[in-house]
Formats: sequence, C-alpha cells, structure tokens
Amino acid sequence: MDNFRIDTRFSGSIPELYDSHLVPLIFEPYAADLAKRVAMHHPSRVLETAAGTGVLTRAMAHALPAHVDLVATDLNQPMLDRAAAIGTARPVKWQQADATRLPFDDASFDVVVCQFGAMFFPDKTRAFSEARRVLRREGVLLFNVWDRIDENEFADTVTAALADLFPTDPPVFLVRTPHGYCDPQAISHDVAGAGFTEAPRLETIAARSRAVSARVPAVAYCQGTPLRNEIDARSGASSSDATLAAETAIARRFGTGPVDGKIQAHVISVQR
Repeated sequence: MDNFRIDTRFSGSIPELYDSHLVPLIFEPYAADLAKRVAMHHPSRVLETAAGTGVLTRAMAHALPAHVDLVATDLNQPMLDRAAAIGTARPVKWQQADATRLPFDDASFDVVVCQFGAMFFPDKTRAFSEARRVLRREGVLLFNVWDRIDENEFADTVTAALADLFPTDPPVFLVRTPHGYCDPQAISHDVAGAGFTEAPRLETIAARSRAVSARVPAVAYCQGTPLRNEIDARSGASSSDATLAAETAIARRFGTGPVDGKIQAHVISVQR
C-alpha cells in the first residue's frame, strides 16, 4: 500500500466531515494560537501551506490587519474548495500548491505558516527549504505538529479500538502520520538541513478536546481523515463498524454524555 497516497487523499466526504467534526474538535484552539503568533511579527505578506479547509486561514483573516496579503495553499484541491466555500472575513488568495515545490518567487513572504501539515510532507527538509527560499531576510517559519498519540486521548482511544476490530492488520494512519512527527530532535535536524542557521524554538502546548458525545470524535477520526481510506481498504468490517467501535471505546473511557479529552502539540518557530 502506498502510504503517502493514502495519507494525503482527502476526497469524497472527507473534507466536509473534517471541517464539520475535526476542526472544532482539535484544530480551532491551535489555529487561534498560531494566528496570534503570526500577527506578532507584523507581516505584510503571509503564505500558508497545507491550509486544509481553512481553519487557520480564517483565524488569520481576523487577527491580521486588512492590508496584509494572505495566500493560502494546499496540495488537495477538494480541501481548498471547501475552505473557499466557507469563506473568510476578508479576501484571501486560495491556490493549489505542493509545499515541496512552491510556485512563488524567492524572498516574497514575511511569514510562512503551516498548521498540522508538516507531518504529511513526504520530504520535510525540502518543504522547509522551500519555505526558507520564499521567506524574506529575517522572515519566520511557523508551524505546529501533534505530540505523541498517547498525549492525545481521543486519537489514542480510536487507534486502540481499531486495532481490536482489525487485529491482523490494524489501521495505523493516526500513529504513522498525524502523530508520527513529534520528536524535537528530528524536527531540529530537518530544519537545519533546510538551511536555517538558527536553532528552532519549540513550545509544547496542551489543550482540551470537547464534544457533545462520543459519536463526534468517532466520526471525526474514522470518516473525516484519511484513516477512512485505510478502513475502506480492509475487509471484515465497514467504516460504519469502525466508527461504532471507536464511539463505544470513547464512551467507555470518557462517558456517555459530553466528552472531554487531552490534546497536545508542539509549536515551532525559526527565523531565516
């Protein structure tokens, strides 16, 4: 199985469920945090890579002055289509682009920012090198990544439930990709390999993930991420079965009413 192809395929109903379920569940608090960090640099032009359905884009549209030029890109056109359909508080340029081959001039942005996208880059050093190339002198690369899966309780619970459902071939997308790039030393190595001479600053931030029921995170992870692609590629249980198994496991651990679990991520910044 081509893991990169599977892990980066956000198609069908995934973009809509990602935005309606996963964004409020885990992405919104970190988007607000990252948007504030971008604004602190007083940029005139900002590039966002791996923008997804635009949760960080919308936060930056509110946090940044109207004169700031904001360009949001993603590899997946269906995700950008969803983002553009939701819209932003002010104009944003949406553009399909590969973060490892950015179609922009050298030294053309003050900030390059990426929310939970670096884990998906097949060549992280190249992506960081491209970010450095398009940054102006003293510009800043800002990005965040999820910490280990055991520090992210809903994702950990879903993964364990699916391991029970598919004991001979468990889907491990969440471990492999979203939570697979959390080692500070590995991140520092890749950033240095991209040509940044300053050591990156890393801050670990814990938050809470809340939903009205166990059903919400179960649908979010099993149907609103490329984990759905792994589930559909297996025999013995359907995506509906997987969602129910995840829901049952979350309810067993967190209760049958509103649920509340820990999430944790690293925020990394480095100056050109």
